[in-house]
Amino acid sequence: MKFTFAHNNINVRDLEKSLAFYRDALNLKEIDRREAEDGSFVLVYLGDGATAHQLELTWLEGMDRPYDLGDNEIHLAFYTDDMEASRKKHREMGCVCFENEKMGIYFIEDPDGYWTEIIPGR
Repeated sequence: MKFTFAHNNINVRDLEKSLAFYRDALNLKEIDRREAEDGSFVLVYLGDGATAHQLELTWLEGMDRPYDLGDNEIHLAFYTDDMEASRKKHREMGCVCFENEKMGIYFIEDPDGYWTEIIPGR
């Protein structure tokens, strides 16, 4: 038996704002979209163009409050080939939420409060 990653999902309140964030911050592109016939949800799949792994953004009609992200530290992680330029870009965007200089990593926060770890390329 073999398992391979397909995607990770996060729920978002403002789909267009989230799409812009992931496009601008991480260069992710929309690769698929599915919409409920009754308009109750929209699923948008984003890809990095280099791997098969996808990020699924789910928008649910009628969500009128921020999502409760809990106290856990679940997060996405991305390698970057240029840590200095990436950190500069994210600082200019105002989305850097935590830096661990000792480990050589930092985190950015999306419009819904989800964190993404930025790691120097291998």
